[in-house]
Amino acid sequence: MLLCLLLLLLLLLPPLAMLWQQRSKDSQLSWLTNLWHQMAWVGLGWAAAWQQRRLEQSTLHAGQSQQRALVWCLQGQGLRCPPGGNTDVNTFRNHLPLTKANPDQEEESKGQFLAPASLQYHGEASLQATLLGLVALNKAYPEVLAPGGTACLTLTSPWPYPLPWLGHALGQVSPSGAKDPRTLLLEALRSSGLRALEAGTAVELLDIFMGLEAQGKELAEAVAAGNPGAPLPQRAAEIQEALEQGARGLALRLWPQLQVVVTLDAGGQAEAVAALEALWCQGLAFFSPAYIAFGGVVGLNLWPEKTQRLYLLPPGAPFIELLPVGEGTQEEAASTLLLVEAQTDKEYELVLTDHTSLTRCRLGDVVQVVGIYNQCPVVRFTYRLGQALSVRGEVTSEKVFSEALAQAVGQWPGAKLLDHSCVESHILDSCAGAAPHYEVFVDLRGLRNLSEENREKLDHCLQEISPHYKSLRFRGSVGSARVHLVRPGAFRVLREALAASPSSSFPPEMPRVLRHKHLAQLLQRRAVS
Repeated sequence: MLLCLLLLLLLLLPPLAMLWQQRSKDSQLSWLTNLWHQMAWVGLGWAAAWQQRRLEQSTLHAGQSQQRALVWCLQGQGLRCPPGGNTDVNTFRNHLPLTKANPDQEEESKGQFLAPASLQYHGEASLQATLLGLVALNKAYPEVLAPGGTACLTLTSPWPYPLPWLGHALGQVSPSGAKDPRTLLLEALRSSGLRALEAGTAVELLDIFMGLEAQGKELAEAVAAGNPGAPLPQRAAEIQEALEQGARGLALRLWPQLQVVVTLDAGGQAEAVAALEALWCQGLAFFSPAYIAFGGVVGLNLWPEKTQRLYLLPPGAPFIELLPVGEGTQEEAASTLLLVEAQTDKEYELVLTDHTSLTRCRLGDVVQVVGIYNQCPVVRFTYRLGQALSVRGEVTSEKVFSEALAQAVGQWPGAKLLDHSCVESHILDSCAGAAPHYEVFVDLRGLRNLSEENREKLDHCLQEISPHYKSLRFRGSVGSARVHLVRPGAFRVLREALAASPSSSFPPEMPRVLRHKHLAQLLQRRAVS
C-alpha cells in the first residue's frame, strides 16, 4: 500500500512542480521541486536496492541464472526446449551453429552475416544499468544529481532504460520533449552551475563541442538576447570569454562546478573519449552506465570512480557465451564457454542469443577478463574483429591499427587525434598502377597540414607492430599506407550518413573500416591534405 501511494505521488508531483515553477519568478528551485526530488530518490533507492539484490543472487549462482536465461530465450520462440528434448547447454550448442553478426552497420549482409533480431534494449539488464548506475554515480559524486545539476546535450539519453519522470526527478535543466539539439545546448549554456553533462555517446558529444566552437558567437548572442528564456547578458559574456581561450578545458570554464561526463559506451567510442578528455573535457571524470552492442545492454558498469571502463557481464537474458580468442579458436567448431568458466586475463568474443530468435550470434566484440564479481566476469572491451584491414590476407586488427596510429600521431608535433577511418584501396579504386594499400582518413586538432615525412611514420609504426605487415611491405606485396587529413566536420557527415541507414541502431557503432565506396567518398571529398 505504501509503495502504491509513493508511486501516485511520483506521478502527481512533476506537473505540480512545473505549475509552481511557472508561477515563481525566483531563480531558486521551489520547495515542491525539492520535495519531488527527495521522494523520487527514495523511490529510486528502493528500486535500486531491489535490483542490487537480484543482481547479487543471479551472479552468486551464475550457472543457474544462465540456465534460466536460456529457457527464457527458448520460450520467446514458443519452445520449451531446443531440438533434442531438453535445455541442456551442450545440446543447445550442438543443434545451433554459431553465426556472425554484421561486422559494421554499413556493410551488406550477402547472406553470410546475421544480426541479432532484438537484444531487448529495454529489458532487465537495461533497468539494472540505469538504476544501479544512478545510485553508484550519486555515491561517487554526491552533488552531481542535485536539482539543476545535470544537462543532457543530445536527444538520446545515456541511461538505457527510459524513465519518463527521471529528468524531472533529477531537476535536469534540459527541457523535456525537446527535439532540437541546439535548444538543449542553449539551455545548458544558460546554467553556470552544472555538475554533470550527459550525452547519448562520446562521438555525439565530440560533435557538440566542435559545433560549439564553430557557432560560439551565435550561441552567446542567443543567450544574451533571451532565446530561449530571459536575457542573460552577463552569462553570455562569460560564455564568450570561455570560448576565446580555446578548446582545452572549455567545459570547466563554461561550467566551473562540473565533475563528470556521462555517456553510453559502444564500439568505436574510445577515440572520442580520449579526445574529449585531452581537450574540451580536460580534468573531468567519464562514466558509462552500460556497454551497448546491436541495441542491447551486454555489460553493466558499477564503478564510476574507475578511470578505466569496466563492465560486469550479467547472467540474465540475453544468453551470453564466450568464444576464446586465439589461434585456431575462431572456427565454427570452436567450443564456447559459459560466464562461470571465464578465466582472468583471457580474451573472448561475445556470443549472444536473444529471446526473439534461436540465433547464436557472434558479435565480433572482444573482451578481456580483468576480474570476477561473485561468479561472473568483469571485463574491458578491447576491439572488434569485424574492423580488420586486409588487402593481401594479412588481417590487421582494429587493436593493432589503433596502436600504430596512436604511436604515429604521437610523433606529429602538436597533433591530437579526434577521429579516423580506414579504407582498403580497392574500395576507392586507388591501387591502379600501385600495390594494394590502406587509405587512412584522420581528423586532427593542432595540425593543419601533413608532411610526407609525417605520413610515412604511420607505415613505419605499422611495420614495427605487425611482423606480417612488415614482411609484405618488404616484398612489395602491400604498398605504403596513405594518410589524408580531412577538414572539421567530415566525420559528423559520415555519422549522419550511417545513422540514416535502415539497419542503424542506437548507439551507432563507429566503424573504423569502411566497406562501401559512397561512404569512403564522403571522407575523400573532404580531404584537405
